[in-house]
Amino acid sequence: MTITHVRDLDSVVGRFLGHSEWHEITQRQVDLFAEATWDHQWIHTDPERAAAGPYGQTIAHGFLTMSLTPTLLAEIWRVDGVDMTVNQGMDNLRLRAPVPVGAKVRMGADLLSARTRPRGYHEVVVKLVWELEHAGRQKKAATADLTILLRQTAADPVPQPAA
Repeated sequence: MTITHVRDLDSVVGRFLGHSEWHEITQRQVDLFAEATWDHQWIHTDPERAAAGPYGQTIAHGFLTMSLTPTLLAEIWRVDGVDMTVNQGMDNLRLRAPVPVGAKVRMGADLLSARTRPRGYHEVVVKLVWELEHAGRQKKAATADLTILLRQTAADPVPQPAA
């Protein structure tokens, strides 16, 4: 795990932060995600029908894979001196390969940029690559650039940007 203090973000820009652990995607996770999102498409939730479908089995929802981002990123990178993190969005999101149930996924991260924002915030952009391992093969499952706002703790004031 890479640990950075919020004051030192600039020193990490351009660096590979690491990989998360591998995590298996289960049918139960897919079914629970379908319940939460009302997306019950058969390629996700009907193993019998999916076995005869284009992927040969059920696959995870693309947004299920994306929803793992906070947990996987927390395994890779910790920023000290922060009391709140706010997701701002993802750019350049590409779902590159289906993630079959039973596959393992992990995420790699690079810090692309960091800049100081008003009121004690820092904006960082992290390049994310989700990888999958299934049937002895590894490949990219998805890629995206995640923008996050980090709020520096009040006890550790941040210099304000020049006007």
